[in-house]
Amino acid sequence: MAVPDNDQGSPGTPAPIPAGTWLSFDFGLKRIGVASGQTATGTAGPLDVVAHGPQQPDWDHIRSLLKEWRPVGLVVGLPLGKDGEDTPLSKRARAFGRRLAQESGISVLFQDERLTSWAVDEEFSIQRAAGSARRKDAARLDAKAAAIILQNWLQSSHHEP
Repeated sequence: MAVPDNDQGSPGTPAPIPAGTWLSFDFGLKRIGVASGQTATGTAGPLDVVAHGPQQPDWDHIRSLLKEWRPVGLVVGLPLGKDGEDTPLSKRARAFGRRLAQESGISVLFQDERLTSWAVDEEFSIQRAAGSARRKDAARLDAKAAAIILQNWLQSSHHEP
């Protein structure tokens, strides 16, 4: 479910979503997963993981991804509480999204990501037990979570033809 940025008020009739490449971000205090997706296919896949240091994310890395992929839009996952309320982490994710919009000049939308990380962790545990994933693959989990966030958003949004 797409979630408005509370600082911008309630959503009205949604504007058409630009067609093309979108990037999504699974915000975390240590790492930020990044995924790319296409409105044409409605699919998304893991792209990269950006370090989030003690003070701030690696903005140079983020800028290089934006330059390379040239997205038409950006989606940031919101780790909301079980009843849809903001949490301390979702407030930081919103702040990250606002800074991302400033840095990129591209609109940022927010997507409810409740249970996304749990689903990725569960899938990884099953793969580890089956021997098809290794501990070193865990570093990519944040990018996989970002892909699920974007996939969910792409499947729930109305796009321009």
